[in-house]
Amino acid sequence: MAERLVFLTGHLARARLERLLAGLGETGFAWEIIDVGVKVAALMSEDIIKRRLTLTGDADRVILPGRFRGNIEQLSNHFGVPFVRGPDEIADLPAFLGRAGQPPDLSRHDMRIFAEIVDAPMLSIEALVARARMLTAAGADVIDLGCLPETLFPLLAEAVHELKAQGFLVSVDSASVDELSIGARAGADYLLSLDENTLPLAFDHEATVVLIPSTPGDLDSLGRAIEAAQKAGVVFIADPVLDPIHFGFAASLGRFIEARRRWPDLELLMGTGNLTELTDADSSGVTAILAGLCSELQIRNVLAVHVSPHTVRTIEEHDIARRVMLAARTDGALPRGYHAGLLQIHDRKPFPASIEDIEAWAAEVRDANFRIVAAEDGIHIFNGKGHAVARDAFELFAGLGVEADGAHAFYLGAELMKAEIAWRLGKRYVQDEPLGWGVAAPAAEADRTRLAEAGHTLRAKKER
Repeated sequence: MAERLVFLTGHLARARLERLLAGLGETGFAWEIIDVGVKVAALMSEDIIKRRLTLTGDADRVILPGRFRGNIEQLSNHFGVPFVRGPDEIADLPAFLGRAGQPPDLSRHDMRIFAEIVDAPMLSIEALVARARMLTAAGADVIDLGCLPETLFPLLAEAVHELKAQGFLVSVDSASVDELSIGARAGADYLLSLDENTLPLAFDHEATVVLIPSTPGDLDSLGRAIEAAQKAGVVFIADPVLDPIHFGFAASLGRFIEARRRWPDLELLMGTGNLTELTDADSSGVTAILAGLCSELQIRNVLAVHVSPHTVRTIEEHDIARRVMLAARTDGALPRGYHAGLLQIHDRKPFPASIEDIEAWAAEVRDANFRIVAAEDGIHIFNGKGHAVARDAFELFAGLGVEADGAHAFYLGAELMKAEIAWRLGKRYVQDEPLGWGVAAPAAEADRTRLAEAGHTLRAKKER
């Protein structure tokens, strides 16, 4: 039998929810909508649901609005049926329900992130440990100590020892055989980057080595290094090397494809910094493309670098990209609808409410509180006294009648400008909530068990 889902909603959203579910056509589940008797669905409480909801015996799950604030475990126990939060917006229900009503599992990944500290020789041991903690919190698996050409690194051995003592996996990345030897003797877990000529230094150590071509772009030299490592019993990862755009980028993509063809079972690594750092483009999109390439070619190691300010969130971006790509590959699906972390400037569905929906909502409002919504035609603001639309927030202020109320004017000005930014960029706007910038600016974790406290303007009014 098909699973039976019950959707809880309020007066204003019921018609829209019904249209959306009916528009799905034939589905793998049966559904029912129950209006619990509140105007705004997100304001229903646990007590209201317990008092007003009656479930028939064939309900398998109850889908709550995403903005419901309450303890869903208590509701599940009370009714003996699992309660789950759906998405915040009705428009996002199709993607949510496309996975049998369950959110995607992004707890897994199959890619190791090496996070390079490029200026490691210039930092103290304390600063290196602090940086390592930050990178690990962002998603890094291995802390890569980047050695600089013609720059001494007198604390290299001590740095490896201390980071290892603190529980970090450590790699040493250098073109100097002496520095690689120091790192190996200090107990580094990985050595980057050796070739057929420098490989022998790893024969007496247990570190995993990353092999590169001895001549740029020469896969045959990488092949000779691979054969030598295999013969010597050295554990290794191969890196065909990704080059920057206009300096061999297209050819280097071909090398990765050819490397996977030649060596279908070898561990490969891709250094993404030559694209993220050396291209003036938002790094999230670049990272998504490279992570997708890694997913298709089964490249399970990436070296990520943060030098330029525009790549400040590169580790977080790599972390969410590897999780999304694995989930999509496992599902045999496109990497769409899994997570919005890499959608930083634009949103796939920036305007979840249609103009008709907003007009219907505005017609229902009777109180003086302003509601602000962004839609395809601009910024809507309405209350029981009227409804205005504009594409410039400044055009709306004169008709609001709040000139004598400084706190309210400030609040409305801030919200309207936020709505205008969202409208111009094609981002989703929600009144009283910050704009979502994905992993570029992580939002504070919301407490979904209780309603938010009153905002500054409302508190000020109550205190008068």
